[in-house]
Amino acid sequence: MLLLIAQGGITVTGATVRVTGSGLGCNTWPLCHEGSLVPVAGAEPLVHQLIEFGNRMLTFVVAAAAVAVVVSMHRARRRRELKTYAWISLAGVGVQAVIGGVSVLVNLHWWAVAVHFLPSMFLVWVAALLYTRIAEPDDVNPSTIFPDRIRIMIALAAAALAIVLVTGTMVTGSGPHSGDDGVGMEGRLEMDTWTLALVHAGSMYVYLGFTVIAAIMLFRSRAPRTARTTVIVLLVMIAVQWAIGVTQLYLGVPRWTVPVHIAMSSIVVAFSSFLWANGRRRHGETRAPLTGSPAGDRRKTAAVN
Repeated sequence: MLLLIAQGGITVTGATVRVTGSGLGCNTWPLCHEGSLVPVAGAEPLVHQLIEFGNRMLTFVVAAAAVAVVVSMHRARRRRELKTYAWISLAGVGVQAVIGGVSVLVNLHWWAVAVHFLPSMFLVWVAALLYTRIAEPDDVNPSTIFPDRIRIMIALAAAALAIVLVTGTMVTGSGPHSGDDGVGMEGRLEMDTWTLALVHAGSMYVYLGFTVIAAIMLFRSRAPRTARTTVIVLLVMIAVQWAIGVTQLYLGVPRWTVPVHIAMSSIVVAFSSFLWANGRRRHGETRAPLTGSPAGDRRKTAAVN
């Protein structure tokens, strides 16, 4: 859970960097300023330096959480699936650090900022899968919880969600928040924001439509309560995100709405991942009592004795 919160949380602090104009508070990478790892008095407004530097430091929090998960999975000798999710999460932190550095070096050009955001959503998806799967025992084969036709519908919804996220970065890239006060509109996406917002909204309605159909199918097939509850919560979160998006559009994208919109993106992605994961689960009477892994249990028992 800590890893999932960290992966989603750093996107919110990144959005805070953007809307406060602090993106170049540290104007180089990996140092904050030439010759200094930390903020330098007078180099940039101190508040901008602290916000950008603080966001960079949070990367180490996410990395620590990812390292802890990797170590835990190997020490408990969990199945390959969980180890893969853990390693993807850790590798993703490194990749994101590099992409973040590139975005600073190219003066926050819109495409660099977009590329920085989208992998975060993928990492939230992976962390949500890991959170769902980690409680399942390794010595039980996965079983299908609801029909494949519903999983296909959920997969279509996930694909539509990916388009929603991509078009969302384009709306942001054409909007007023470049990420740094000194950059202005240089390097922004030169397309009409209103038109892009309509495309973004259209893709959101497609995503919502697929999710509604999946919900109806889940209830008609009498899927387990966990899956039905998950899809209802997801629909509510989508509605909240829609309301925030409409508010942004008609109020001219006020600064305070951007971090909230980003936070809700992580929540929607996480619950979409939860819903997908509910399609196949490992259940059984042989749930290992200590680690979830028979090999891990034997190792832990031997260590205690």
